[in-house]
Amino acid sequence: MAFTFFFRDSQTLDMLATFLVQYSSGRMHIKVWNPGCASGQEPYTFAMMLSEKMGHFAFRNLIFHNTDIDISNLFQEIIEKGIYKYEELQRIPIDLFEKYFKHVTGDLYQIDEKLRKKMIYYKHDLTTLKPIDSNYSLVLCKNVLLHLQYEQRVEVIQMFYNSLSDGGLLAMEQTQKMPEEVSHLFHPIASNAQIYLKL
Repeated sequence: MAFTFFFRDSQTLDMLATFLVQYSSGRMHIKVWNPGCASGQEPYTFAMMLSEKMGHFAFRNLIFHNTDIDISNLFQEIIEKGIYKYEELQRIPIDLFEKYFKHVTGDLYQIDEKLRKKMIYYKHDLTTLKPIDSNYSLVLCKNVLLHLQYEQRVEVIQMFYNSLSDGGLLAMEQTQKMPEEVSHLFHPIASNAQIYLKL
């Protein structure tokens, strides 16, 4: 099972949510691609943040495409049901926990249907270099690139570029700097995070 948790790197995600709200103002379709989604903690964290920052109509236009190679074949069911053990939810701010989760049974809690309806899962291998869709407002890839060889990272980032709408956003894990071969395709927009604007 992949290592991840709710509200991991929350400072970067909160900053990214602000950028995405600004970018998506007035747009009819806001698509987020989250490669390496694991069992949904990151996309659900980000969806909670966006729900708090976006107006009702903008949030209604939002959809998440979550992908993972998932050798366990468990991630789709977990994400679609949105049910997690209470011990996994301890990092969520109490106000958001009370707002977006309801008790199911025992130590299990389910995330609000409003957020579950935003999540679509696809089993997908990034190294095929075949994106599942196009015209994304944001590619949120913070758990994958460190597992790839340098040449693969360059090719995958090029694919992300081709998958983004004009002016779309790319977010990568803090440990992964933008490779020189594709640096001309993006403009960094945060001094303390790997967040880029498509040129």
